[in-house]
Amino acid sequence: MSSTPRGLAALAGITAAVVAIGVAEPVAVLTGPRSAPLVAVGGLVVDVVPEPLKQFAIAVFGRYDKIALLVGTALLLAAGAALLGLAAVRRLWLGLAGVAAFVALGVAAALTRAGADAADALPALTGGGLGAVTLWAFLAGPLEIEPWPWTPPTPPQTPSAGGQAAGGVPAGTQPGARGPVPGAEAAGGTSGGPDRPASADPEARRRFLRGVGVLAGAAAVTGLGGHWLAGRQGVSAARQAVRLPAPVSSAPAVPAGADLSLAQLAPYVTPTSGFYRIDTALVVPQVDPETWRLRVHGRVRHPVELSFADLLARPMVERYVTLACVSNEVGGDLIGNARWLGVPIRDLLDEVEPEEGADQVVGRSVDGWTCGTPTSVLRDGRDALLAVGMNGEPLPVAHGFPVRMVVPGLYGYVSACKWVTELELSSFADFDAYWVPRGWSAQGPVKTQSRIDTPRPRNRLAAGPVMVAGVAWAQHRGISRVEVRVDDEPWREATLAPTVSVDTWVQWSWRWEASPGQHTLQVRATDTTGATQTGREQPVAPDGATGWHAVTVTVR
Repeated sequence: MSSTPRGLAALAGITAAVVAIGVAEPVAVLTGPRSAPLVAVGGLVVDVVPEPLKQFAIAVFGRYDKIALLVGTALLLAAGAALLGLAAVRRLWLGLAGVAAFVALGVAAALTRAGADAADALPALTGGGLGAVTLWAFLAGPLEIEPWPWTPPTPPQTPSAGGQAAGGVPAGTQPGARGPVPGAEAAGGTSGGPDRPASADPEARRRFLRGVGVLAGAAAVTGLGGHWLAGRQGVSAARQAVRLPAPVSSAPAVPAGADLSLAQLAPYVTPTSGFYRIDTALVVPQVDPETWRLRVHGRVRHPVELSFADLLARPMVERYVTLACVSNEVGGDLIGNARWLGVPIRDLLDEVEPEEGADQVVGRSVDGWTCGTPTSVLRDGRDALLAVGMNGEPLPVAHGFPVRMVVPGLYGYVSACKWVTELELSSFADFDAYWVPRGWSAQGPVKTQSRIDTPRPRNRLAAGPVMVAGVAWAQHRGISRVEVRVDDEPWREATLAPTVSVDTWVQWSWRWEASPGQHTLQVRATDTTGATQTGREQPVAPDGATGWHAVTVTVR
């Protein structure tokens, strides 16, 4: 083992990790994609990482935050594996102990996920076992490449007459040495010289690198094949087979002029493909509608359990509702407006008859995520839905198929439970949903907000008339006025486009006679209660950002 160089030792560790992950993927096809070690550990990271770091990731990566997390987890694993390879080249048991620690982490992460069972440990155990064998195979035998750690040789001493060094010591030796000092040969000998280790055996190095290439390549193919098989086992076909029932109450028609159709302005109805997605699921849950069940239980007089067919058989309503994420920064795009089809939650709650004091409905996802929604909000007449359709089609898998919650006027973290399987009547005093222990408010009503979509920051404009436009929202209250100002000039009232209801955003526009120079545009909105959007800047935590959106442009 001591004959393996540091670079190859680190490469051996990384190869062992690639083998472990590659083998675990096809095993996870049998046990579920959430049991794959990379995903399981990534999910654990999501749960325990400090909240400011989460918000930083969302701010930087937006809807790609999950990809960034998985890539970061893989890079950290590679770095750890390289260190294990370096440790194993000194003491093999150190490397194997490190592998065991990584396996234990993967097993713990898989078994602590909601709905996990003993089988979920198999991917980490199988992959980790073969990873350990790989590390042993590379480092257990002498490879005769070069010593590690390498100690620079002692330069040869100038010999005296008769081949003796000064002091009578034979040339090429040092006091107390039994043989030649490595590197003491004359120039042109077999030594690598005092500036580098002894030359490696080229054939041994080639064998090593060939082994790395074969194992890493085979593991990559195996892992990608397992990932492909997991995708084939998804529920896309089941989703395509769903036939949505006609609503007993259709969504109001979008009035003429609701969409101003201006360049850079968000459309009134957000295309499904462009609708934002923010949740904690690193892999999208694949829920078969044939086996899906919804339990409505807890502090109720008449608990019920519904199948997907039962839900589709109930009267459905269709409504336009704008949803917003609490992580949306002022001027951000974590908001969208869609046409939803679903069963009114109010009707379902009336049937189960919540007990006195049951002021919270805990929505629970198939992956264990929870949100706490005020019972009073779900029963106050707003169109809170158990949605099965989005923009005329069954819910996309990534947006909660087969069933999710949609509640106008509340941020998603307290209402928009995707892949929902339970509604449990509880109280805010007795239960904290997922985000509350992490520093967020227990209740999150949407704040009055507005945004400038056009012109965009740092746009260069021609002097003269410029159309300034954007969107404003205050779900379940509605927008009554939007105002724009340039630099420190007085506020000017914008023109509001028509809108479907108070539960959606509204587009607005204002014609500006732009003069040359650099200018800052600001916007604020007033809702139908008379409350004007505050200019006080506040971060997204704990209950939503505040402030006026501003853009700076240059006019030529």
